Amino acid sequence: MTQMPDRLQFGPALDIAAQSCAGANPSVRLENQDNYLLIDARGAARFLRGQVEQRSQVPGWPPGHARVAVLDGMGGHGRGREAAEAVVAGLLAMPACASLAELNAHLDALHARLQHEFAEGDGSDAARRPGTTLTMLELRAGKAALLWHVGDSRLYEIAGGMVSPMTVDHVPATAFAMGALLGEAEWWQQVHEEHRSQISQAFILGNAFENPAALCDPLYELSPRNLPSFLYHLPDRRAVELKADALYLLATDGFWSCANPAVWLSRWPLLLADEATAEGMCEALFTELMAEPPPGLHIDNVTAIVLRPLKANNALRQQFSGKA
Repeated sequence: MTQMPDRLQFGPALDIAAQSCAGANPSVRLENQDNYLLIDARGAARFLRGQVEQRSQVPGWPPGHARVAVLDGMGGHGRGREAAEAVVAGLLAMPACASLAELNAHLDALHARLQHEFAEGDGSDAARRPGTTLTMLELRAGKAALLWHVGDSRLYEIAGGMVSPMTVDHVPATAFAMGALLGEAEWWQQVHEEHRSQISQAFILGNAFENPAALCDPLYELSPRNLPSFLYHLPDRRAVELKADALYLLATDGFWSCANPAVWLSRWPLLLADEATAEGMCEALFTELMAEPPPGLHIDNVTAIVLRPLKANNALRQQFSGKA
């Protein structure tokens, strides 16, 4: 039996850590239907199964390649957790992808296969299918990362005191913006300054972008071909250059679903500035969320992955040095 290493190693340029919990309110008992996946540069993996962290070794994993993902399952009676776990299992079996075309092909095929398997298991129609968000980075050695996104989990970039979304939520407001029924200010208000529980697309579930009156089986890629001009630079599937002076956070929506998300997000850079590792940064964010939750925090599962280029914390410290 191969012994699993205690710590994941992502090579000389990256430090990555993940954390997940059923909810920020300990008095409310929830099932954790979130999940995450970390595959390091040696093929060692961490993920959740049955709400407990598991470790495994991916056979034949190419040295230097890595993969990270967050997932937010949806569906009653444990079906959301099962959907997220099924996608994680598929990601563990999926080979390392060297190109966006390869990544797209594998994930679209996984979506179709799991959609069939879940329908076969209980005979449910599209309206009762479970689903899960999936926001992931394929981390290629020496090349730009590959972003792949479906649902309303997010990738954030934290740099220069700013916290900037790098993904577009798959929600009705985005569909309205794509149809020129919402402008930029209205879209931002509904997506980033309010909490809404509706979603227009999820892995396994399918999409309501093609036909708002019914779920369609395939996934609907948001790209410059169909996004409004103020969002065209944030397609779902693209290469992303990770900046050496920035931090990156992949997280499920329980992390910012509150009365005033902008105020909570503005606290992140300072919270992270004094931490020297991705694990410490992740712990600082979760500790703050539990100890000083933002007003009106929605009761939900919470999962985050912190990705730290190894020069990023120095830039944060210089930015906040001398501040109270």
